[in-house]
Amino acid sequence: MIRTGNLTKRYGRHEALHGVTFEVPPASVFALVGPNGAVKSTTIKIVMNLVRPSAGRVEVFGVDSRRLGAGQLAQIGYVSENQKLPEWMRVDYFLDYSKALYPSWDDALAAELVRELQLPLGRRLSALSRGMKVKAALAASLAYRPRLIVLDEPFSGLDVLVREQLIESIVDRTPEATVFLASHDLAEIESFATHVGYLNEGRLEFVEEMTAISARFREIEVTLDAPSGLPNGLPATWLNPEQSGLVVRFTDTSYEARRLHDEVVRRFEGIREISAREMSFRAVFLALARSRREQCA
Repeated sequence: MIRTGNLTKRYGRHEALHGVTFEVPPASVFALVGPNGAVKSTTIKIVMNLVRPSAGRVEVFGVDSRRLGAGQLAQIGYVSENQKLPEWMRVDYFLDYSKALYPSWDDALAAELVRELQLPLGRRLSALSRGMKVKAALAASLAYRPRLIVLDEPFSGLDVLVREQLIESIVDRTPEATVFLASHDLAEIESFATHVGYLNEGRLEFVEEMTAISARFREIEVTLDAPSGLPNGLPATWLNPEQSGLVVRFTDTSYEARRLHDEVVRRFEGIREISAREMSFRAVFLALARSRREQCA
């Protein structure tokens, strides 16, 4: 659905995005995550042809994103954190206005979204809360059953119940669509995404399925019989190693039980216990962010 090749963005002499290449598979929920300043929103805007890249290429539906025609754009739904809405319009007029732009508009689906999201049809957009404005924008973007839904931090700062309601609307009402989003909300990503791309300072460090991330990351705790310092030459896949008394802790980014056991036995003496705990995606993200911060220190 989306393919980028060597995507680069410069602002003067500063290169913000460094040769990013990835593919978004059909019917996936592909999330771009990373710390603040990772250039997630810039990447989304380049894909949407709202910002021009300095180098590289983006294809959407197999077409250069700069050459998408009306028919292809009518198959893309876009909701952004800073999206500008015609706030003088009432909600019902806004939906009617949007309907005229999309030949595939589904009146029954629009009515269902209005009921589900409890949209006040007679109120002006300017009088709505931020969460309700996002609901209105989402309803207008889903009612024509787009093939591709692009979300740029749309749920940031929203009440958890509102966020869950919006996610359910996307999943339930457009089950065959592909979703491409940038988000800081790691709990949202864990319950929603099928694929994750990790951006750090404009560099794409990995792209993986969520199931693969869950399988290869573990929080490791090694209990020793007697305290000893951390040995030199620990594997690069062991992030943030630290010792407190008899206990050594680290994050294994390439977990395999037999290999871990052999590596620990080779490096430590007097091992009492080795435990490996599964990690939430939030814990994985924090471990990666901490590791990158310590590397830069």
